[in-house]
Amino acid sequence: MAKHEETYVDFDQPYETNTIGLRGIIYFALGLFLLIVVTFGLMWFLQNVMEQEALTTKSSTNPMQMNKEEALPPEPRLQGAPGFGVDGPNGRSNFELKAPQSEYWELEKQWKNLWENGQKNPQTGTIITLPLAEAKKKLLEQNAGAQKSEAEQNTLMNSQRMVSEASGGRTAGITIR
Repeated sequence: MAKHEETYVDFDQPYETNTIGLRGIIYFALGLFLLIVVTFGLMWFLQNVMEQEALTTKSSTNPMQMNKEEALPPEPRLQGAPGFGVDGPNGRSNFELKAPQSEYWELEKQWKNLWENGQKNPQTGTIITLPLAEAKKKLLEQNAGAQKSEAEQNTLMNSQRMVSEASGGRTAGITIR
């Protein structure tokens, strides 16, 4: 008869016996339960400490707290969103619940005012932008100083010519002025 190593297996039986270490399971369950209770107690203590700290610091001003303007998303914003508007020379125009075109209408008023009256620096009073008509007049009064050679005249004339249907698309015949 062959000699086997000493094990818990009985080789004379046709099946293997199921041995459960009940003591190990009970120790593990008790240890797990105690770990859960201790963790719960520590979390409950931490929550109470945090709530107390929040109550004491709530009365003081928070330097990281954003004001109303900083909390808004950056421009451009949706028309119905809070803070939707246009910054103009007279301050901010608010268009939160108005028609989507109201922003364009306000900008168009500002542009027309700029074209007709120009723009001045509010602190110094110096002119920043001339009115459109005055700017055109000043430009025409200046001597452009451009030398008009024959080659440049030909280039100018060719740039103003358009291909007509009469030439069948072969030559530029019509002059645009």
